[in-house]
Amino acid sequence: ITPFTEVRAELVPSTVKGRFRGKPRLAVDNLGNTKVTASVAGSDTGDRLGYELRPANVQVEPGRAVFVDAVLRPRQTIWFGSKEEHPYKLAVQRSGVAPLDVEGTFVQRGFLPRWLATFLSVSLALAIAFVMIWIAYKPQVRTAATEQVEEAGTALVPSPSPSAPATVPSAEESPVEAVAPPVTEPSAEAGGGEGGDEASPSPPVKKKPPAVVPAQNILLRNTTTKKCADLPGKDKAERNGPVQQFTCDQNPADNQLWNLEVKYPGDGPGGTALFQIRNVKSQFCVDLPGWGAQPVRTDIIQALCAGTKTDNQLWWVEKQKSGAYWIRNYSSNNKCLDVSGWSTGVDETKLTLFDCLNTDDQEWEIIQPNQE
Repeated sequence: ITPFTEVRAELVPSTVKGRFRGKPRLAVDNLGNTKVTASVAGSDTGDRLGYELRPANVQVEPGRAVFVDAVLRPRQTIWFGSKEEHPYKLAVQRSGVAPLDVEGTFVQRGFLPRWLATFLSVSLALAIAFVMIWIAYKPQVRTAATEQVEEAGTALVPSPSPSAPATVPSAEESPVEAVAPPVTEPSAEAGGGEGGDEASPSPPVKKKPPAVVPAQNILLRNTTTKKCADLPGKDKAERNGPVQQFTCDQNPADNQLWNLEVKYPGDGPGGTALFQIRNVKSQFCVDLPGWGAQPVRTDIIQALCAGTKTDNQLWWVEKQKSGAYWIRNYSSNNKCLDVSGWSTGVDETKLTLFDCLNTDDQEWEIIQPNQE
């Protein structure tokens, strides 16, 4: 076979948004049978963006892919107003070959929306006007109160006249009315009334639902296709072989039972647990080819269990409204475990990596065989 070279490149995603920077990734695939050495550079019309590429020079082995992390920085900040779009290109340049251009768009957002700037301007103008009016027409508050000093002894109480003897009225002339003591009703705090001696019942305590991971000897059933994660055949299947879906079979003689083994408790997004998915029969783990992040539509395989953050065998779950779970890959931008195609229920359909959706077939039930 004569040597040949074929290089493809793809931006993931092709459109990024931000106020001060955007962070797309460039995937460079070598589809030939010889090693490819290339450099990556960015450009745009009007030189409105600055480019930071890591790495700027790549070497890609035959049949492999390399990812270049790019940081786009606008040269001017939009403080007020609507967003602006900046088309740009990332060029993969090889010696003696025309550059391979990949087009993308950076959507630059304004730091403050236009309506907020108008609101702040009007508020400032009203505040200044209020202060000026208050200074010009400040009300004058005066008091009319005066101090009056009373001399001691000026007001004397008149003594009773000697010609008018004091008489004590009899009981018949001025009867005294009997005043009944006030009647107080027992309050609820004092425990009065019927049942006052009984203590009020305490509110029921809600029990926290058990964690879904770790788990042993479980089935992974897709809620759309009603099929289970499976290995080809009924034996251990080959290393680096595909993982597929098949009609659910809880018999241990098959290979549809899995262990969810927690490797990093609380290190996932939102404090979730990172775990690996090990097949009970083959003892291999659900894996992606190569190392690190992989693009969507990458086939799921089984491989030797590594359980480290440098590989791409770590997953975490996110519960959905249906009660099922998205099973998301930690290294691959949290993409979801997916059935290839669109909501297909055919046996032996491969499992892949894809964007998380509630309208496709990315929701999984984690069930014990006796719940099947």
